Amino acid sequence: MTRAKLPHTFEEFTEGAAYEYGAHEVTREEIIEFASEFDPQPFHLDDEAGKNSLLGGLAASGWHTAGIAMRMHADNLLRSDIFMGSPGIAELNWMKAVYPGDILSVQALAKSVRVSQSRPGLGIIEFEFTLLNQHGERKMVNRGSTFVATKDMDRTTPLTAVVPPPSDNSQPAPMGRNDPAALPDNHYLLSGYWDDVPLGDTCDMGTHTFESADIIRYARKYDPQRFHIDEAAAKAGPFGALTASGWHTAAGGMRRLVLSRKPYFDEARKRGLPLADKGPSPGFRDLKWTKPVYAGDTLRFTSTPVNKRKTSREGWGILFTRVEGQNQRGEKPFEYVSASFWPLRKKN
Repeated sequence: MTRAKLPHTFEEFTEGAAYEYGAHEVTREEIIEFASEFDPQPFHLDDEAGKNSLLGGLAASGWHTAGIAMRMHADNLLRSDIFMGSPGIAELNWMKAVYPGDILSVQALAKSVRVSQSRPGLGIIEFEFTLLNQHGERKMVNRGSTFVATKDMDRTTPLTAVVPPPSDNSQPAPMGRNDPAALPDNHYLLSGYWDDVPLGDTCDMGTHTFESADIIRYARKYDPQRFHIDEAAAKAGPFGALTASGWHTAAGGMRRLVLSRKPYFDEARKRGLPLADKGPSPGFRDLKWTKPVYAGDTLRFTSTPVNKRKTSREGWGILFTRVEGQNQRGEKPFEYVSASFWPLRKKN
């Protein structure tokens, strides 16, 4: 790959241009710190649990890996104020686990560069990002689009109308939870087996509120763009107010997914049911950040199994789940389709 000079204006981007940047050494401490807050699964928190999992050792959460990559984008590719956020990620694959001691860097390829036909002054660049370690191993590959201001853009009007959160701490409407005590032993939320998962069964994962301090704290570490870290600068930015990083929104959803499983694990233990250990995720597709998540917004996350298939990996199947986040205004700012490994029932 021939390294191109990092551009400072939309007009400097060309289709097919490639960029290389970053060097981040991953530590055991940061893996555990991130996982403790956003993805508290055993293989991200405990060395022995990691060794006994499909990951083969203590490994970073995929959302942590994405956050590390985002920080390198922000420090290198996205340094100027021309970048206006991202509408989403078409596809992301976690190719190999990220372990303590991995030194990560980015190869970025501008797959397409065009001016928006519906929004004058706005450019759209589709990137393919490859995250590699010091041995040249591909750890993560993703494709997504980024909005970029052209030289003709009117900076006085935000890209979206600002809708502040209500002052009465309103919450998005609950979907209705499954009562763990009322479920049969073979219900997938208790058994944990791929075989038992019914498609279309929506599960309420609970809510997460994105407070200003948390938005800024996350963004300073992983996505320090002006509209995520500075309230005054955000008012003059593309969203008109402080907003959560899209990766923060995703991490908040992952936190709710993991925590929402606990009552079902507790009920399974109470009944003496065997607990089937779930595997990690190989990636996702069709991630959409359709609206900003403003400081004070509360999102209710839900998960719905939409497809499943067996794999060539003995004893494991893949479950595809649509995860959605709805705010207190009834809007859906976030959704994606995840893939995850689930164990198959052993056949006698």
